[in-house]
Amino acid sequence: MSHWALDLGTTNSVLARWDEERLRPEIVKLKGLSREVHGDDPLATAAVVPSAVHLVEQGDLWTVLGRWPTFSDKLQWGRHAYIGEAALARNTSASHPCFARGFKRYLQHSAHEPVARVGSRRFSAREVGVTFLRELFAEVERQHGERVRELTVTAPVDAYESYRAEVARMLRKVGVRKVHFVDEPVAAAAGYGLAAKGRRKVLVVDFGGGTLDLALVELDARSVGEGSCTVLAKAGRPLGGNLVDRWLLELCARRMEVRRPVDEDPFWYQLLLQEACALKESLLFRERESFYLRPPDAPAWSPGAGDPFVTISRADLEQLLEERGLYRAVRACTDELLAGGVPAPDDVVLVGGSTLLPGIFRIFEQRFGRDRVRGWKPFEAVGHGACALAASDFEPADFIVHDYGFELHDAGGGSSFTVVVPAGTRFPTRPDLWSRSLVPTCARGEPERIFKLVVAELGKAQEGEASFGWDAGGALHRLDQDAERLVVPLNASNPTLGTLDPPHRASDRNARLQISFGVDEDRWLIATVLDLQTGRALMKGTPVVRLL
Repeated sequence: MSHWALDLGTTNSVLARWDEERLRPEIVKLKGLSREVHGDDPLATAAVVPSAVHLVEQGDLWTVLGRWPTFSDKLQWGRHAYIGEAALARNTSASHPCFARGFKRYLQHSAHEPVARVGSRRFSAREVGVTFLRELFAEVERQHGERVRELTVTAPVDAYESYRAEVARMLRKVGVRKVHFVDEPVAAAAGYGLAAKGRRKVLVVDFGGGTLDLALVELDARSVGEGSCTVLAKAGRPLGGNLVDRWLLELCARRMEVRRPVDEDPFWYQLLLQEACALKESLLFRERESFYLRPPDAPAWSPGAGDPFVTISRADLEQLLEERGLYRAVRACTDELLAGGVPAPDDVVLVGGSTLLPGIFRIFEQRFGRDRVRGWKPFEAVGHGACALAASDFEPADFIVHDYGFELHDAGGGSSFTVVVPAGTRFPTRPDLWSRSLVPTCARGEPERIFKLVVAELGKAQEGEASFGWDAGGALHRLDQDAERLVVPLNASNPTLGTLDPPHRASDRNARLQISFGVDEDRWLIATVLDLQTGRALMKGTPVVRLL
């Protein structure tokens, strides 16, 4: 029987299944429900299902029968709604009464709150949630030929038992016989490969469409096995990607000299917001992008007057986020979380699409160090972790995430990277995990006195996956198996590994140095450097850089 996990989200949900052959979780892609691929959309790898529901107003006989309580708990008859991308597509220009953009936030305190209407009948958040799950699992059966009978579900760390009971009741109603829960921070940590050796403090930054939620939690082997954690501190702000879309739309409207408020016309406002969201996502990876819609009352464009579309740069977006106080709010929220003697985290994990906004990764990198911040799979980490924990043969274990190596230069001016610690390496390792004899380059033809090596992080996605990475300048890149590695120098400011005395002559092509690299229990790359000519140790198990 397959191991399934569901990250039920306010904006997007992720369904994962354990791959028994490769012994790893995989995100289940559902055609028609998962996020659509638009051209070269760099976010298309995230097979999320929008948590949106468009109820069917009129159905066939099987749909009508399938809604009867006598049959609804046992048989999946008919189609009761369109969900995910299909639901959003039916509400592109305006939201219909039968459309609910989400339901999760109601489940904890107000599950009976009406969130959609079909004719004169109102549907509560609970009923809409049941319909979403019903159509999700029905589509899984149609496309993958499997019925989900046992499921691990992620839950907010501050959720009351009423939330878990509500979700469990909904899942049993759609045929799931066994339901297990795991706290979202625990799933996020497991999704990023963090082991629970001793006690570990993890800061989980959940920055999605509607809210910024920070939670500092403590994990150990027992709590991870139980799917729970101890919350040390929490903080949050009502900020998210949806608000950024509105800010960006207002900026474009000002540049188009639109005189009326853009939200006066619901039809146009919906279309313009979607265009603003597409513009925002494009600017995550491109330096400039155009806004391709013009409201009806925008000043007319005439040939020769310039580009008919407003062009926004990534620098414009960063300035907008600065002016609107988003960066200040993120820093203040982090300060609030860590105030009053709260201990610093051992690791920081980033989840949610808004963590990809320009400047967000940099805030946490500068505060905690690049070696502590994990953010390359913000959409899938929670689902991956929950699925991994659901698999009985899975045990969290620390490993090195990316390749690490150094750049070698030849006498002709060329260079190449040599990997010394490959991705997937379990640590600690022996001190001579990688060991070679090297000849100093003497690139300028002069004697080499100072021996330098620039160690770099070589980011690349695992097989069959895509992820994200930030270069040394803070720019976001999409990583996949076919792309070249993202090279981020780690010790460029201090690359010296020893002084050669006497200096090495350019004409001497004999090996002068014996170099060994290993990884200690704290993820430090340790180096041992021996001068073969003098027999002197330039380094002996010395930490060089900390690895991710």
